[in-house]
Amino acid sequence: MPTNPTTTVSPLTALCPDLRTALLRVGYDADTLVEALGVDVHAALSRSEPVPVRRAARAAGELGTLIRLFLLGDALPDREVGAALAPVRVDAAIEAGLLGRDGDEIRAALDLRPLDTGTGTRWILSDLDDSMRRRTLTEDHVLGVGHASLSLLRATPTAPVGTVLDLGTGCGVQAVHAAGYAGKVTATDVNARALWLAEATAALNELELELLEGSWFEPVAGRRFDRIVANPPFVVGPARIEHTYRDSGLALDGASELVIGQAPALLAPGGTASMLAAWVHVEGEDWRQRVSSWLPAHGVDAWVVQRDVADPALYVGTWLRDAGLDPRDPAAQARAEQWLDAFEAAEVTGVGFGFVYLRSIDGPTELLAEDLTHGFDDPLGEEVDGYFARSAWLRAVAGDPDLAWNARFSPSPATALERVYLHGASGWDQQVARLHRGDGPRWQHEVDESTIALVAGMRPDGLPLSELIELLAFADGADEVTPELAGQALGVVSALVRHGLVIPV
Repeated sequence: MPTNPTTTVSPLTALCPDLRTALLRVGYDADTLVEALGVDVHAALSRSEPVPVRRAARAAGELGTLIRLFLLGDALPDREVGAALAPVRVDAAIEAGLLGRDGDEIRAALDLRPLDTGTGTRWILSDLDDSMRRRTLTEDHVLGVGHASLSLLRATPTAPVGTVLDLGTGCGVQAVHAAGYAGKVTATDVNARALWLAEATAALNELELELLEGSWFEPVAGRRFDRIVANPPFVVGPARIEHTYRDSGLALDGASELVIGQAPALLAPGGTASMLAAWVHVEGEDWRQRVSSWLPAHGVDAWVVQRDVADPALYVGTWLRDAGLDPRDPAAQARAEQWLDAFEAAEVTGVGFGFVYLRSIDGPTELLAEDLTHGFDDPLGEEVDGYFARSAWLRAVAGDPDLAWNARFSPSPATALERVYLHGASGWDQQVARLHRGDGPRWQHEVDESTIALVAGMRPDGLPLSELIELLAFADGADEVTPELAGQALGVVSALVRHGLVIPV
């Protein structure tokens, strides 16, 4: 059972053992759902197109009943719902807040969907959204499994750790994910309804979670965690709260500033944080400097990955639609005017969005903030631990360059050399050469012929870097390796190491 020192077990949580039995009996899980609907129809579900899903669900027996009930929001006969949810009684489910009556029929009062978080199916309870039926979202609306939460799941490392804090847990999806790799998971939220649903989600999945109510880091003040995960209410705009799942009450990017600035103090030595964040691009200001100013001066290795930058008007329109508003409606237009006025007053030219990774270190704070706007398929979470390990090696080299000069290197197995030619008057003319990493974030570095030759000579059992540089210098007719050449070579190798294109062995 989940643990929560502030509340007793709710009727919804008490219902969960029988509800779990029903879901297992019917096969309401991620894999069976795809099998029953088919890949194409399942894709229609994610596009909010109910008709193809409903047609397929009609032939799927009791599983189809649950698909229509919870995923499409259809009203269904009492007897049909009762059969699909047995041993759960319909009246008990209504009393618990899972179902509701619609005349003589039954509708879902909550969203209940299966999700494979990497350790098999988990069931997530949340409030109903407007993906299948138009509805107005309340201030304490608890968001379900959306694109942002799924992206954070894929972008979070899953190496085993002792303790995890899920800040602003919402329906509990990040906490449920963390339970697969952590010894203990603590989840907080300012929204009591979110904790009600997170408690039931934990019980439904037979997981132990510590659930604490409170604002930001207040419920866990003075504690330390091996990992912090956060999908905070980072929407950038005026200082107001219309929906607690997205609005912080802080102006512009104040929520991201608060979380990024305060999270390091709660990390155990060597602990890491993985979070979603947003930041404004301001006229005449480098966004990297803005994010850097939020970090403490000591104790943090920070990797900030900007995935996208939105035009202010596009950003406002997107979040208006997220709240179920039609941008053509006069009331929505008035909100848009206020929102864009706030952006204009702050000289905002765009809104950046991405991932922020922090690691607790013993030393001055370091920051690498970079764009990663191209497409890639591999989960970014698998890259994070490797990035911090390479960053630690580079810090050691900065203190003792001989570590690099005496080291042997090898290109990553996924590193390829790419040359681009265009046809010209004299035939094919090379325009650019790149070292391209074919896995992870798929980094690319433009390189010159000297770098190509240097990397070509790298072998796990080959020459150390100092001797490779000497051979290249002699091949170019130089009598010795000058300090300038040595510095350039070390800079190039360090950049390739940081992005995992070459590996120290």
